[in-house]
Amino acid sequence: MTQGKPETARTVGLPPRMVSALGQTPSGDPLSANRAPCESISPWVARVYATQVDVGDNDLIECGLISDTSVLRVLFSGDWTATTRDGTGRYGRQALLFGPQKRRMEVSVRGSFATVGLALKPGAVAALRGPKNTDTLDRIIPIDYIFGDKEWGRSEFLLSCFEEGQPAEHRLRVAEKLMEQLVENRGGARPDPIMEDFDRAVFEDPSLSIAEFAEEHDIERRRLERVIKAGYGLTATQVLRRARALDIASHLLGVADDSEAEEAALRFFDQSHMIREFKTFFGMTPRQFTAKPQPFMTLTLEARQARRLEVLGRTLPGQTPPWREAAE
Repeated sequence: MTQGKPETARTVGLPPRMVSALGQTPSGDPLSANRAPCESISPWVARVYATQVDVGDNDLIECGLISDTSVLRVLFSGDWTATTRDGTGRYGRQALLFGPQKRRMEVSVRGSFATVGLALKPGAVAALRGPKNTDTLDRIIPIDYIFGDKEWGRSEFLLSCFEEGQPAEHRLRVAEKLMEQLVENRGGARPDPIMEDFDRAVFEDPSLSIAEFAEEHDIERRRLERVIKAGYGLTATQVLRRARALDIASHLLGVADDSEAEEAALRFFDQSHMIREFKTFFGMTPRQFTAKPQPFMTLTLEARQARRLEVLGRTLPGQTPPWREAAE
């Protein structure tokens, strides 16, 4: 059944005093400073970003996020709460590894917050002798528990590397230097190169045939599926289903190329199929999703879409993505 573009109507319900130092969508959701990583860490890092959002001291922002990559995050401020597969966790000033999510993770923060993050490529955590992605899925793990055998891997040291009031770009450069140290300390092994190809293919067409991809890349299908499960923490089919849902959510939030909206909708059999899939990953219908603020989801998905366009060669690194151009 032919479908039209997903609707993008948004209802503002964020704290009235919320101000994002790095930009906001027309509906009021915050944006980040995000860009491609420097070349030295690009085999392991998909995207680097910084956020800075000011609200009242007692204001509570409740949202959720779903990411297709593991993310190393340094939290500089804010009292954070998240519902993970381990239960409810509370976080303050510290460095954390957010594993990828197979469905929406509930997240809230009280007070103003600022972060810097490095979204890692599939397979990067294991290549750097960290835990398996299947063990980090839907979890948040303090960096000290993973890399704390070296000074780099301790929250206290990482936080000390960032000075208060630094511009976003300066924080990104500091984060890149720290990542260079991590790569050196962990031996510098790279993820399986097939992951890079599959990652790009998912951006290009999240309805692709796994069998055809395996044949085109001269890899036995069972081995491919094992590599994908190790790199993403999910089966190949789950990765594709999640990617389709993330693309739809990005369009609903207005942080995707509007010219691709109809194509994204046509990847589903019909409207009811799209709604069912959306509910599987986001726990709500598209209409419910657009009727409430999505600040953390917007931050995550906007960075993903910006990277997607760069990976596919539709924008150049550093070029303003189309949704930001439209808002200017």
